[in-house]
Parts: sequence; structure tokens; C-alpha cells
Amino acid sequence: MTAVAEYAIREDVQAFLRGTKKLLIDGNWVDAASGRTFPTYDPATGERLVEVAHGEATDIDKAVRAARRAFDTGPWPSMKPNERERMLWRVGDILSERAEEFGQLEALDNGKSAGIATAVDVAWSADIFRYYAGWATKIEGSTINVSMPFAPGGEFHAYTLREPVGVCGLIVPWNFPLLMAAFKLAPALATGNTVILKPAEQTPLTALLLGEVFQEAGIPPGVVNIVTGFGDAGAALSGHDEVDKIAFTGSTEVGKKIVDAAKGNLKKVSLELGGKSPNVVFADADFDIAVPGSLNAWLFNHGQCCVAGTRLFVEDKIFDDFTGAVAEAASQVKIGPGLDPTTQLGPLVSQEQFDKVTGYLRDGLADGARALTGGKRFGDKGYFVEPTVFVDVRPEFSIVREEIFGPVVTALPFSADSGVAAAANDSMYGLAAGIWTRDISKAHRTAKQLKAGSVWVNQYNGFDTAMPFGGYKQSGWGRELGATAIDLYTQTKSVNIAL
Repeated sequence: MTAVAEYAIREDVQAFLRGTKKLLIDGNWVDAASGRTFPTYDPATGERLVEVAHGEATDIDKAVRAARRAFDTGPWPSMKPNERERMLWRVGDILSERAEEFGQLEALDNGKSAGIATAVDVAWSADIFRYYAGWATKIEGSTINVSMPFAPGGEFHAYTLREPVGVCGLIVPWNFPLLMAAFKLAPALATGNTVILKPAEQTPLTALLLGEVFQEAGIPPGVVNIVTGFGDAGAALSGHDEVDKIAFTGSTEVGKKIVDAAKGNLKKVSLELGGKSPNVVFADADFDIAVPGSLNAWLFNHGQCCVAGTRLFVEDKIFDDFTGAVAEAASQVKIGPGLDPTTQLGPLVSQEQFDKVTGYLRDGLADGARALTGGKRFGDKGYFVEPTVFVDVRPEFSIVREEIFGPVVTALPFSADSGVAAAANDSMYGLAAGIWTRDISKAHRTAKQLKAGSVWVNQYNGFDTAMPFGGYKQSGWGRELGATAIDLYTQTKSVNIAL
């Protein structure tokens, strides 16, 4: 029996799941050129939800050409900024109006809690569209008082223009399907670009529903195109010579392939990639907030989170007590399907991800790690894994060094004398970090020492739409969110006029 049958599903969600889902190209919902489809599955049961159009290189080319026409001859880039502002604000409003519909659909396709998806993923996505709607009227250049030493005595008027990059390919992952689409779509559209969105094959449904929202909001044809498919579609988008910009969120391994594919026309590339983030707990931390906060650091979104604090560094004075408390809290977490309102930890997204995570559990135990709690699958159907706290680990273990992307944390002690920064920075990644201490000076010093794009003190996952987000080292290029995202989707033109 599927989760659809076991729990009350909204009528609009049931209606959306009827029939084959199509591609959005040039304002029309169309079949893939090949006529092929692929299934998307309910991770709570492993059973099929609906068939989705299998877009390939031919479909990508059609979508790119539609986006190119919309950019070169369509109304979007030349539209008055306040008109774009109103349309994008309307997208945010519609997302808010349809929040529960999006939340349930995300739960069915991704496995996450419908309540969390509604309250976090959808609500934040709506906020992102409203935030960047406001930016549409604030894209400014500057005037420059030039010296022109090679033209003495001349008089000049010099200024800069901020212009859209052009046609943007946006490739988003399966862990936050709607939210990651919003991260990219909102600033790209606010700055006047046209886009092709390629969602992850595991979780294409909320992207397609979002396509309906864009149409309802009045976004012109060809401005937003959505092509569902697999890695070959993403490769075709990354390598297409008519694409001016690629924005990608996903694994570091695939990010490197995208860089290689983009070199043909030297398109602009921004990347938000993997992480193996340190979460540092000092002996003077407040247990009452540090235990649940550190649990949330690696269990949020079932551990399928690029910023997850999966390397838990605990000062040796409190190591046993603190890790024991985290393990006890983890053992009490309610595991179940995302549509169950009492669920705290849902399934992993797919059979492939389930196999990957359980493989790491086996490897960790074989290397000599000890599980304070968890260490195996949960139940006998669906892609559920017990939350797992590993101790007795060494820095060279694969479970310590590699991104698992599941509900697994490795705990390592450190001493006040030797410090924690060197061990915390011993990673190819540098996406995020957490610090727990009552000493504000210690917090500031440690935050400065950690090589991470985001550092959160006495909290974890401390995101805000106005704050830049991105990584150091192999965690990516560029910064999303905040004013800095405007730089990803605009280019600067210098104009110098001899008067």
C-alpha cells in the first residue's frame, strides 16, 4: 500500500498526480521529443507515484532556444523593473496560498515531513521570491569620475551598467527540490534573465507544479522552461553554446563535470557543492540548547543536507556525557513517512541513496567505529535508516572524511590545550560550521579560524534570505542568497563618453 493510500491526500495533489507530467517549453506543456517517460517514487514505500516526461538533449535544445528568443526579442529583459517585481511578488504570494499543496507533494516525492516542507521549504521559497522581487527595482550602476591620463584636458562622462547575463541553466538537487529552485530562479528572474530549470530526476514534481505558478503569475512564455530528465539532460544544458550561465547545486564530483562541460563557450558557472561540516561543542556550552541543536545539525532533512554538522567535535571534558545525551535524543526520534504529522525523521530519497548510506554504516562498523545508537535500517519497507551516532572513530575513516548524506554523525574529542581548528578544517570541504559556547570571545576567535562559508554560533542551520551562502575549498564557487546573488546573474558594462 502506498503512502497515498494510507494518509489523507489533498484533492489538488491527487489531481496533480493523475496522468503523465510534461515538460514546460516556451509556455507550453509538451511531451519529451522521444515520447519516453520515467517514474518517480514515494520513498516511504518505494512505489511509483507518477510518470514524468524523460527530457533529453533534443528537449534541452528546444528549451534553450525558447529561452534565447525570450531574452533576445521577448519582453522580459526590457520589461520595466517594477513589472518584474510585481510578477515575482505574485509568485511568492501564490506559493503561500498553495503552501500545503506544495508541502504534501514534496513529502510524497522526497520523503520529508509534509509539515516541515510546508513550514520551511515552501514558506522560505515564498520569502525568497518576495525578497528578490524587491531587488528588481534596485539593480544599479555607478558614475565614475575618471582621470584619463592619456587624454589630458578632455572631459568625460563615465558610468557602469548592470545587465543580465542572458540564458541561464539552473540545475537543482533532490534534497530541497523546491527551495533550491527558488534560490536560483528568484535572483535570475529579478535581474532580467531567462532560464531553463533542470530538477533532479528523483524529485521533479514540485518544480513542475512551480511551472504552473509561473504561468498563473503571468510570466511570459519562454522566460521559464522546465525540463525533467537525468544526467544526460544536465550535461546537454551545461555544454550548450547558447547558454550563458550555469548555476548548479549538488555533489562536488558532478560540479567538476559541469565545469568541464562549460568550458566550450566559457559560460559563467556558480556551484554550491558538498560538505562535511564540523560542529564544535566546548565544555562551557549550554547543554539544554547544545544537545538538541547538535542533533538538529545532522538530522535535519534526514541528514540529506549539504551543510549537515556530521563531524561532531566535543571537548574531552564532556565528551562521554554529551555524546551520550545526543545518542539518547536520537534514539527517541519518531521515524515514519512524511505524510504522518508525528514523523520527525522520514525516509531517504531513493533506493540508491539508501544503499549508499547503509554501505557507510557497514564500513564504519568494519573499521572499528562504535554506534551509540542506530547503525542499521529501520523497518522492512521504504528507505528508512536509524539515526546513528558513531564514536571511537579516527580521522582517516571514510565515515569521517566522506559526505554520507544520511542521518549519521561521527563524534571526535578534542582538548582545550591543542584546540579544534586544525581538526575541524581537515577536510576538502568548507561549507558550514557550528560553535557552541557561552564565551563570546571564544566564539569569535573560533569562527575566524574555521574555513567555512557559514559559521553558526549557539545554533545550527541559521539561514536567512539576506545572508550570503556558499562554500570554501571544494564546497563551491560563488555565493547564493542576499545581495551577493545579484552578482551571479548580472554582468558589468563600463561606458566612457568623451564630451
